[in-house]
Amino acid sequence: MGAVGLQTHIWANNTRSILLLAGFPVLMILIIYGLQLVLMGIGFLPGSGRGLGDDMALAASWLGGTVPLAMIIAGVWFAISYFGSQAMIDMMTGARKVERKSEPEIYNLLENLAISRGLRTPTLRIIDNDSLNAFATGLHEGQYSITVTRGLVEALTRDELEAVLAHELTHVINRDVRTMVIASIFAGIISVIAELVFRGLLHSRGGGRRDNKNAAPLILIGLAFAAVGFVLAIVIRMMLSRTREFVADAGAVELTKNPDAMISALRKVEGRSSLKGPDEVQQLFLDNQADGVGLEGLFATHPPIQKRIDALVKFGGGVDPGVWTDDPARPSVAYATSTPVAG
Repeated sequence: MGAVGLQTHIWANNTRSILLLAGFPVLMILIIYGLQLVLMGIGFLPGSGRGLGDDMALAASWLGGTVPLAMIIAGVWFAISYFGSQAMIDMMTGARKVERKSEPEIYNLLENLAISRGLRTPTLRIIDNDSLNAFATGLHEGQYSITVTRGLVEALTRDELEAVLAHELTHVINRDVRTMVIASIFAGIISVIAELVFRGLLHSRGGGRRDNKNAAPLILIGLAFAAVGFVLAIVIRMMLSRTREFVADAGAVELTKNPDAMISALRKVEGRSSLKGPDEVQQLFLDNQADGVGLEGLFATHPPIQKRIDALVKFGGGVDPGVWTDDPARPSVAYATSTPVAG
């Protein structure tokens, strides 16, 4: 049943996100199984010496040992991300921590929003970049951080900036950041395992036994398992990010009681959000529209701005002012009285 209001919209998307995230361990098992079949086919793992079904059954029996090993690796990966993720993100994006003294208006907006929900104020960071974007990071209370670009601060009015900060704070409130980090860990493990499958196949000429009569079908079946698992992992991660953006937009409206500010902020961000960063960070951005056509809609980390605005108009009662232009010679009537936040 479709969402009939903002809160129902949030519940529907959260339920969907939980189901999508639950699929990652299944996909990891699928790809590990494919890897074992390929390695058996190229001779690096022993076969049963009997039929294809027996070889596949033997590979399945090994999952009891290989899956826990993969889980341990995922745990180590998580520990590294837990303690070093923010430093790595700052290094890759150029973000720097700022205090109330240097950015009082932005800091006060964020602090007031956090206080309204009884939260500790996240650390504020700024990227000195002309693009219009923002994102939240962190895994627990006291580690959360909200980053905005200088271009965003200069282009948005006070109400619009408050709406964007509320959007990012909603990611913190809903534990979206934690969810996406866990998803990234699984996706990273899956990517490594899938790469091992194909690297093993490419280097199979250098060694291994060739006496398995089921080699060709084992390799083909293994590659099929690995490819399906890898592609589905990418699709799930992208879908997980897209659903969260609708929820965060709705949360911004709930926090600010101002759907028009969120809509106009998205209009200004539209087409101006390009910001460099690793895939795991880009999926956290306020907007991250990929170039290209065809499968773009399937693999994009974010829904189109227009769809997000349509949802805010439908469920939040906001008004769409139309496409924004920052050309002084052609000012948009809807934004003519806008006053940017002082930097």
